[in-house]
Amino acid sequence: MDVELHQPGKMTSSARGGAGSPNQQRHQKKKEVCAKILAQLREIGHESVEKPGFAEELQAHFSRLPTRYALDVHIDRAEDVLTHKRLLLEARVPENRPVFHVRAVQILPADSLDEPTSPTSANDRSSTKMRLALPAFGSSPNLEALALDFNHKSANADEDDDSHHSQSANHLYLPMHEVTFSTIDKPKLLSQMSALLADVGLNIREAHIFSTTDGYSLDVFVVDGWATEEVQDLTRALSNALAIMEKGAWAKPSPKSEIPAVPEAVARLDNEQSAAPAMPSNGPDDWEIDFSQLKFNQKVADGSFGDLFQGTYCGQDVAIKFLKPERLNENLQREFMQEVSIMRKVRHKNVVQFIGACTKQPNLCIVTEYMSGGSVYDYLHKQKAALKLPMLLRVAIDISKGMDYLHQNKIIHRDLKAANLLMDENEVVKVADFGVARVQAQSGIMTAETGTYRWMAPEVIEHKPYDYKADVFSFGIVLWELLTGKVPYADLTPLQAAVGVVQKGLRPTIPRDINPKLTALLHKCWKADPAERPDFSVITASLQEVSKEVNEELDEENKRYSKDKKHGGFFSSFKRSTVR
Repeated sequence: MDVELHQPGKMTSSARGGAGSPNQQRHQKKKEVCAKILAQLREIGHESVEKPGFAEELQAHFSRLPTRYALDVHIDRAEDVLTHKRLLLEARVPENRPVFHVRAVQILPADSLDEPTSPTSANDRSSTKMRLALPAFGSSPNLEALALDFNHKSANADEDDDSHHSQSANHLYLPMHEVTFSTIDKPKLLSQMSALLADVGLNIREAHIFSTTDGYSLDVFVVDGWATEEVQDLTRALSNALAIMEKGAWAKPSPKSEIPAVPEAVARLDNEQSAAPAMPSNGPDDWEIDFSQLKFNQKVADGSFGDLFQGTYCGQDVAIKFLKPERLNENLQREFMQEVSIMRKVRHKNVVQFIGACTKQPNLCIVTEYMSGGSVYDYLHKQKAALKLPMLLRVAIDISKGMDYLHQNKIIHRDLKAANLLMDENEVVKVADFGVARVQAQSGIMTAETGTYRWMAPEVIEHKPYDYKADVFSFGIVLWELLTGKVPYADLTPLQAAVGVVQKGLRPTIPRDINPKLTALLHKCWKADPAERPDFSVITASLQEVSKEVNEELDEENKRYSKDKKHGGFFSSFKRSTVR
């Protein structure tokens, strides 16, 4: 069950406040942008403005989308807003979903605006501007840099061409395409759409992802990789790719009788169990929990498809992951069954302990031991600094042991990151959240991609077959998190990071003062070739070796400190800093 959780913050209480509350500020910003769009449409004489009730429809469009939409959309591209409004309207019809729109766009390198131009090149530039529009949401510095690089390469290539004076203007702008989708919002929709674009041969350069308040999506991708600026062939290619991906399966919930079979390499639970969605069981009610016996004390986190509560069950403190009944569909139920099936099989001190589940609709929930220490991610960012090396190694060894156990039982986690690692009251770390985990098929090869882009292995990003070594790559990113206390690729969007990992071999920058053995381990975990990455049994041994060395150094340090203190040395009043 891929439930993206975020901590409930002060928004709920402040939204109830008076003038100047964040909720009112957001509403005011949307009204301002909406008014500017409406004024521009009136200025150009757009026919939509004359329709009765159009102003209210436009305001409703902005109201159902997040404030970020109003902040990001180009004010001088009012017709783009109408396109988004139309797509969201068409997506209401089940037979249409998903709806999409394609157009050619151009990215202007920042320095190209300052270049001197001849009358000929100026005319060509004007022609280019008329032919290709800017993206609806502008472009990031990364896209501008890409266009600038393209411009420079084109200029260098033209230096050897006798006709480069007439061609230079044509190379001034890098044409791309903007593909906008709208359909019902659902788990892993982003990864499905990115897979669709990859199948057509497109490279995602930028993405703007929005969810409406009534359960729809508006997702805008800026892509390159299509040979020409025309859009008819690209539109046709996307339509064909959608048909191959079984359009109805991801555009609307399917009746039970029409649920497509899940590929064996993706969803086989064990040797005895078929891929069809059926609630697994070791026997009658061996893990089924009576919902009435659960007590919900407080919400810990919430998300689009489920909430996480701290509660009690038969007097025991527990964590309860509760699916929102209004968001249930066949896909979400399938993932819920998969998570229950995996969690009931595992028992290890470094894996969060499954207690039971409620499987009778509408009260679908998974109950596990309550981890009072919260997530490793929260712990790191509360510290506002990297962990001290001894504790860092304890945490890393706990994670590695838990992952080694899962892999020994042929379970691939597929979403390993600091947010999915929990701590108990004794700071023991346990692997959690098996919403997208899978039991590895007998072939050892998995073909469905999932996970979170910043932690995802390159073979998974590219939708190639992969195995348990994908978790090893993600562990390398987690280890970097522990060493730095930072979010990986924080200056990039998730999709930009994914593109960099695959196309440019991008990896997080390792600080210079890191233990050399840990630096070497990071490089091994991040190998592009999965076969060159170590198993978790090897990783655990390596970490334990480093931990032994660090503890020996600490012992020596403590001995020297005690000796200095005993002899009343000048430095005895100062506590020596902990080895990092």
